[in-house]
Amino acid sequence: MAGDSRAIDLPALDPRMRWSLSVLDAGDGRVLASHTPDVVCETASVGKVFLLIEVARRLESGELDPDQRIQIPDEHRVADSGLLYRMRDQRVTVADAALLVGAVSDNLATNALLWLCGLDEVRAVAPALGFANTSLHDYIRNERTPDLPWTPSYGTGAELAELMRRLGVGDVISRAVSDRVLDWLAADTDTSMVADSLLLDPLAHVEPEYQGMVLRHKTGSTSFARIDIGHLTGPAASVAYAVAANWKDSDDDLRAPALDAMHAIGEQLRRYVTGSARS
Repeated sequence: MAGDSRAIDLPALDPRMRWSLSVLDAGDGRVLASHTPDVVCETASVGKVFLLIEVARRLESGELDPDQRIQIPDEHRVADSGLLYRMRDQRVTVADAALLVGAVSDNLATNALLWLCGLDEVRAVAPALGFANTSLHDYIRNERTPDLPWTPSYGTGAELAELMRRLGVGDVISRAVSDRVLDWLAADTDTSMVADSLLLDPLAHVEPEYQGMVLRHKTGSTSFARIDIGHLTGPAASVAYAVAANWKDSDDDLRAPALDAMHAIGEQLRRYVTGSARS
């Protein structure tokens, strides 16, 4: 990118954290920026994208009916992230459950869809797409004890950015499947990370919004992690990105420096895809 006035310059990244970061040209896959992109991080809710891919595939093939009502086994009832656990009528349709996962990373809807599709079947999605170090790994749990799988999902910046690039070009199973997943991700309300600097309306950015940008993304958060993966299009360029930060082994809560770096990266992406300075 030498000599390109729109080059993506990464900020200083706090060395107390494990980082895995990659930014790609969304068309040809060219690497625009990276930092330890092959390091595996815990990715919290980001692995739910693989669940959405499997649900979209089954809807397209007719294996699932979009109007089928979900069931929620008692052993998989969870709270925290999402809205469904607070709703009076929790037997929403499969299509609406997937939308809840895309919009608010709904844990209860995730577990219901994961139980419907089967954990082993969803675990197989990532390797079937060619990803060796990235996957959804387990149900969402109220408590993760030592006898349970070590994380709900994991991945690398390189593979997660490539996943978003392939979704953007319609190369995840099919154009129809990719478009379904992107449509669910269009509703994501969490713009606190990389997307913060895009200045989009957090609740209404399905259509082109500020400076003509279109964002499709998924985030993940835990007490020791922040992850944001996305596909961002503007009038000048399109990028696919993944930024993962983990600080599990730190005695400090490092979310502030993690988010500061993510915001700085987001500003670089905004300038790159719009071809403009901040205004």
